This record gives sequence, structure tokens and C-alpha cells, in this order.
Amino acid sequence: MKVLVTGAAGFIGSSLSLRLLERGEEVVGIDNLNDYYDVNLKLARLERLKPYKNFRFIKLDIGDKPQIEGLFSTEKFQRVMHLAAQAGVRYSITHPHAYIDSNIVGFLNILEGCRHNDVEHLAYASSSSIYGANTNMPFSIHHNVDHPVSLYAASKKANELMAHTYSHLYQLPTTGLRFFTVYGPWGRPDMSLFLFTRSILEGKPIDVFNFGNHRRDFTYIDDIIEGVVRVIDKPAQPNADWSGANPDPGTSLSPYRVYNIGNNNPVHLLTFVETLEKCLGKTAIKNFLPLQPGDVPDTYADVSDLVDDLGYKPDTLLEVGIGNFVEWYKNFYRVS
Repeated sequence: MKVLVTGAAGFIGSSLSLRLLERGEEVVGIDNLNDYYDVNLKLARLERLKPYKNFRFIKLDIGDKPQIEGLFSTEKFQRVMHLAAQAGVRYSITHPHAYIDSNIVGFLNILEGCRHNDVEHLAYASSSSIYGANTNMPFSIHHNVDHPVSLYAASKKANELMAHTYSHLYQLPTTGLRFFTVYGPWGRPDMSLFLFTRSILEGKPIDVFNFGNHRRDFTYIDDIIEGVVRVIDKPAQPNADWSGANPDPGTSLSPYRVYNIGNNNPVHLLTFVETLEKCLGKTAIKNFLPLQPGDVPDTYADVSDLVDDLGYKPDTLLEVGIGNFVEWYKNFYRVS
């Protein structure tokens, strides 16, 4: 297949590209290489992909409508995995316009590119953040998700609605993937594992929000990639049993689906920190703080649809995943 991966220099995008290349797909990766975090890390991720002759990278912003139109028209992709987005819950509070420009306008450009160029399947990154004020656990794709608590979450909810519209109007198969707290080697520096590791090694305090009472469904990067690949390979199908009298949010009469990809095993933040301390062999100095605006106390993924439809359930143990991250971090940053 010829696959477009947007956000190819990102944490998930680079890992997915590598997996697709290893199994022989032709991959075109795009990324705008913005400075939301260290560009050198993004470039290092891309270096892993350069040895593959079936990979091409194009520096491109998804918000650039003419260039996106030209890309789709020229390349004629069969499948698209859309991962490019402005990430971060807290950043959305201080930089709201970045989320509209990238996550709304940029996503529209991708949808239009798929619509006009006969793309067989568009899969795209959603987020566990869209569950917002929901407290019914575990979070299910069949639950209503109309109460986001951050603009980032609202933008991801908007993506799912926009995708459904295109599935309905143009019969474009679309699948949204609600990722649950992804972690692992080559991760994002703005995520807790990266921040905690750096601070603990430097002997600096770590900020533990919600006084450590968070629970997160931490999901290892390899598990995320396995789920994504299985989804890409299986274009969304209509649900013939769907009824407008009792509408199911997770499916449709159109070729539209959403899935949770999470470890299905929420972990207290303090347990997460303790596991990291063991892997580092060093105790953290903890600065306990209240719940931050836009954050949710707990996440917990119901992955039964992922299991039923795709035969897959993430299962990497936390201590294994964190251990792998610590090993990568020390090697990458040359920490003795």
C-alpha cells in the first residue's frame, strides 16, 4: 500500500512509519517540524526512517490548503493515518488558536484530500481527553461524550464529528482512535514520564498534580502501534443495526468507527512514579499540586470493541514499558 502518515516526525507517527516500512509499505511522511518541543528529537526520529528506500519525507503544514491539495493529487494515497495535530491539554488553555488552525482547519484539509482522491480509508488520532466530564468507568466508545473540559478535547471531538459527516456524505471510510496516555521510547518531552525522568535524574522536584490521586490508563507505544496497524488494514464498515431512534455514538449507518486504544488497567500516578523511581534507582522530590484546569482525574479504556472487531488488546506491563523508556532515555541523552 501507499500510505500517508501525517505527523511523521512525532512520537506515534515515527514509530508507525517504521512499522509500516518494515513490512514493505510505501510511506510518505509529512510534518511541519514546529518548535512546540525540541525539534532535534523530531529530526532524530526521522533519521531512523531514512535508511528505508520506500520512505519519503516532505516538510509540510497540514494547514496549508494548496500544498495539501497538491500532495493528495500527486501521490494518490490508498490509506491515510492522520496523526499531525497540536497536542497538549494545558497548552490549549494558553494557545487556543493553535488548536483551531491545526486540529480543525488542518483536519478539514486532510478530509478534503481524501474525499477528492479516492482514499480507501482514513484513520486519525482522537484522544481519551474527549471523555471530559464523564465519570462512568471504564470509558466506552458507546458513551456520550458531549462535555469536554479543554479546547484540545473539543477539537478532537470535532474531528470525530467532521469525519462522520464525510463518511455520511461521501462514503469515505473513517476510523477515529482514542489514545490513552501513550508512553515509551522516543516519547514527547511535554509528557509526564519524560518530565519526571529528566527532573529526577537532575535532582529537581517533580510536579505531582491532583496530589497524586490521578489514575491514568498508561499505554505503551508498541501496543498503540499494533492497534493502529490493525485499524489501517480494516477500513470502517457501516453498522447495519444502527438506529437513529437509539443512536450509538461509536458506530453509524455510514462507514464510520471509533475505537479506544488503552491498556484497560488504570494506574495511580504515585504508583507510576514509584515504578519510575525503581527503574532509575533514584527517589523523586515531589511537589504536590491541585488538579489543573482542563485535566480529568481518571482515565480507563473499555477496549471490548477493539478486541471484538480487531482481535487485539494492549497488554504491556507498566514496569516493562517504563524500563524500556529509561534505557532509551539514558542512551539517547548519554546519561551514565
